[in-house]
Amino acid sequence: MVTLTINGREHQAEEGTTILELARSRGIPIPALCNHEAVKPYGACRLCMVEIAKDGRSRLVTSCLYQVEEGLEVQTHSEKVINVRRGIVELLLSRCPNVRVVRDLATELHIKEPLFPIENEDEDCILCGLCARVCTEVVGVSAISLVNKGTGKEAASPFHDVANDCIGCLSCAFVCPTGAIKAEDREGYREIPKWGVRLKLKQCETCGYLFAPEKQLQYISKHECIPEDSLNRCQDCRSKAGG
Repeated sequence: MVTLTINGREHQAEEGTTILELARSRGIPIPALCNHEAVKPYGACRLCMVEIAKDGRSRLVTSCLYQVEEGLEVQTHSEKVINVRRGIVELLLSRCPNVRVVRDLATELHIKEPLFPIENEDEDCILCGLCARVCTEVVGVSAISLVNKGTGKEAASPFHDVANDCIGCLSCAFVCPTGAIKAEDREGYREIPKWGVRLKLKQCETCGYLFAPEKQLQYISKHECIPEDSLNRCQDCRSKAGG
């Protein structure tokens, strides 16, 4: 265990714990839009920056990546930290002016209007990379990625074509902090317009409910070594049948 202070209060944590993990476990608010427990920390959004001090020297670090240390002094809302967060949120507000989570952060930081010109008022992707990371690290498919650099950077399927490797599991939509990834089940298919995907849904052999894309079930069968005929029923019917 190591002992450190956050905002002047002493805390103990196991070695290897990040500052963000410790802060959240103690109810200390630190904003972060690119962090999710399902994937490795990445430090893309930079909103979780905190000021640390040790041996008389201080600096700013991303709390989702920086691990606790003995004697570390952490400030989550120092003047330097707030100034950095304001700059980041001003950029996000100019990119995604109508995204609620961004507007909420702007309100907390007393930012009333975007500082920079707005290019697209309908933009809702903040380029956090969570969708691509969960697709690769958790699902193991890598159907999407962050492409290009600078102002042309975006989350997209390979070559902006249909994401042929996508299994329609919607893990990307689940972790997206802004709701940028939309999906709809209709007429027997699951459609994910952002990835150009339209996948046939499997009908439960017991109740007739269309419960998951056939491609997703095939993927699960192959990678988890589960017979395909064991996946012919929806979760409710499997639960009722006890298997």
